[in-house]
Amino acid sequence: MKTLLISAVFAAAFSIAAPAAADDCGQVSIAEMKWSSAGIAANFDKIILEKGYGCSVTIVAGDTLPTFASMNEKGTPDIASEYWINSVRALLDQAVKTGRLVQGAEILADGAVEGWFIPKFIADANPDIRSVEDALRHPELFPAEDDTSKGAIYNCPADWSCHISTTNLFRALAADKKGFELVETSTPERLDASIARAFENKVGWLGYYWAPTAILGKYDMTRLSFGVGHNKGEWDGCTAVAGCTRPQLNSYPVSRAFTLMTRSFATRSGPVTAYLKARKWDNATINQVLAWQDENRESNEDAAIHFLRNYENLWTKWVPADIAEKVKASL
Repeated sequence: MKTLLISAVFAAAFSIAAPAAADDCGQVSIAEMKWSSAGIAANFDKIILEKGYGCSVTIVAGDTLPTFASMNEKGTPDIASEYWINSVRALLDQAVKTGRLVQGAEILADGAVEGWFIPKFIADANPDIRSVEDALRHPELFPAEDDTSKGAIYNCPADWSCHISTTNLFRALAADKKGFELVETSTPERLDASIARAFENKVGWLGYYWAPTAILGKYDMTRLSFGVGHNKGEWDGCTAVAGCTRPQLNSYPVSRAFTLMTRSFATRSGPVTAYLKARKWDNATINQVLAWQDENRESNEDAAIHFLRNYENLWTKWVPADIAEKVKASL
C-alpha cells in the first residue's frame, strides 16, 4: 500500500512539472456556489483552464446538495471548485470508493473555521486572554453598547445554525452570571457593523464569527480557545440543538472544503486534474481577497483576476511554467 501511495504522489507531481497538453480538455462545466469564496474559486479555475489549458469553460449555478446529487448521479457539472463536504461525508466517501467522483485538493488548506473572536489589539494588550473563559473574566473589556456596565457576546442571525450553538455555549459557560449579555444581531450586516464600530472606536468586541470572510480580511481578529476539543456526539445531541436542557462546553467543528470532479472529467484531462489536485489556499489569503472584493464592490470574476495579479508567487506553483506564462500573458 505504501509503495502504491508513493507512486501515485510521484505521478501527480510529475504531471504538474511536465508541459501540459490541453488537446483533451474540451468543454468543461464548473459549479459556482452561492458564497463568495467558492464563487471566486470557480472563476479562478475558469481563467486557468481557459487561458492556460485551452479548455472551453461554462460556469453553472451550484449549491451544496443539488450539485453533489447532479455530479454523483448525472456526471455534471464536471467540477465543483469549493465544496464543503461535512454534510455529505458518508455519501462522498461512497461515491469516491465506487469511482463516480474524484476528490481534488483541500482548497481551504486550513479548513473553514468557526468560533468566538476578539480584536487582535485586545489580545495583544491582554496576553492573559487566550480562551473564552479568560475573556469572561473581563466584562469591562467587551462593553455592551446599550449598557456599558455589562459585557457583550454577539450572536449570529437567528435563522442560522450558529445562533443555536452560540446560545447553548453562552448557557454552558454561565456567561450571564459573569456579567455578560447575549446580543442578538438579527442580520449579517448588523453583526458585521458591530465589529466595524468596535475597531473604529478601539473598544473590545467578543462574539461568533467564521472564516473565510471579508470581515476577517479587513479586521485583524483572534480566535479564542474553548479549552476543550470538539465532541461530535455532544454537538449533534445538544450543542447544535435548540432548547437543549444541559449544554456542555464544546468547540466548533472545522468544516472541510475540497475540489470535486466527476470521474469522466478526471480521467480524460490529466494535466487539469493534476492542477486541481494541487491548487489550495489558506484562510488568511482568501480573506484578503474577499476584503478587496467587498471594499471595491467587485464581481467574483474580478476578484479572481485580482488574485492572479497580486498572488503570483502562490498560484504559479500549482501549474507548469508554460501554463503560468500563458495565463500571465492573458492578463
